[in-house]
Amino acid sequence: MTSNGSSDTASGPATHRAVIIEAAGDRVRVRDDVPLPPLRDDQFLVRTEAVAINPSDTKMRGNFVTDGGILGTDYAGTVVARGRLVTDVAIGDRVCGAQHAMNANEPLRGSFGEYDISAGRIWLKLPPSVSTASGATFGAGISTAGMALKLLGLPLPDAPVEKPAYVLVYGGSTATATIVMQLLRLINMIPIATCSPKNAEQVKAYGAEETFDYKQPDCAAKIKAYTKNNLRFALDCITNVQTTTFCYAALGRAGGKYVSLDPFADHVAATRRTVKTDWVLGPSIFGDGSTWPAPYGRPPSDELRAYGEKLWTLAEGLVADGKLRPHPVRTLEGGLERVPEGMDMVKNGQFAGEKCVVLL
Repeated sequence: MTSNGSSDTASGPATHRAVIIEAAGDRVRVRDDVPLPPLRDDQFLVRTEAVAINPSDTKMRGNFVTDGGILGTDYAGTVVARGRLVTDVAIGDRVCGAQHAMNANEPLRGSFGEYDISAGRIWLKLPPSVSTASGATFGAGISTAGMALKLLGLPLPDAPVEKPAYVLVYGGSTATATIVMQLLRLINMIPIATCSPKNAEQVKAYGAEETFDYKQPDCAAKIKAYTKNNLRFALDCITNVQTTTFCYAALGRAGGKYVSLDPFADHVAATRRTVKTDWVLGPSIFGDGSTWPAPYGRPPSDELRAYGEKLWTLAEGLVADGKLRPHPVRTLEGGLERVPEGMDMVKNGQFAGEKCVVLL
């Protein structure tokens, strides 16, 4: 039985409590009677125990919204049911993963609910060394970091590069940055990062060889000197005109590759023809395309689906071995009712260097 008294079926309750958004007025609210889709033979059901809030969750407004759709990407909890074809998890296993929120084709698949249904292979089993709250931070972080490596033209940790090179990570204290810097180390690349001085030690602990204070007017020049004017890779985890301009200024004389986590300003990108550009659409990792408005729409991709499966399978082993650590967390207790409050806090920048995790 769920908290609203719904009766259980063989695969789970018919309805559950979840955080949804209403298209009229973009109103976020908790509802007790949100339908829970039936479990397919190749899926498993998770009783959600923690959800993490990403900046992208706060941007699901306007044309991104499917009326009544469930919000949220990141979740962690305990497996309580599984389809007959599922053999790689057992009832009682703790898992974490990501959901393709605000997908108009499956609007009830966001993570902010009492239950989550597995989405492809975009999940991993949590080892005893990682708490459920910390595990909730992995979903968007692993997916986005993995996509960033792909767009930078870099491999996954099963095939490290032979010749190390520097990679600038702008916004080194963000949740994506701390994951991607660990992955960069695992593939034999050398991350360097911008961050505020107060976060420098934390950023180095996640893999940065050196950090640079982005507020200093000569910061880009210092990076250029540190890399001997040979920097070829830049990942922009903030993405605005100023950060794109900064990354372009830091890249070496021969140019290179600039990848951002949001669409970038074309007029800045056009200033250096030797710099190749791209940007990460996190949900593309599922391989089922994107129904979001332009320029965020994408067709389905079997290649990306296979890449996501490989990424998350590798990540499970890395997390179990202690080679991939979660971002620092700050928790909010009180269940789903705290999610709208947490979203406002994230939107207002109240979680610098930490990820907001709501405990159910």
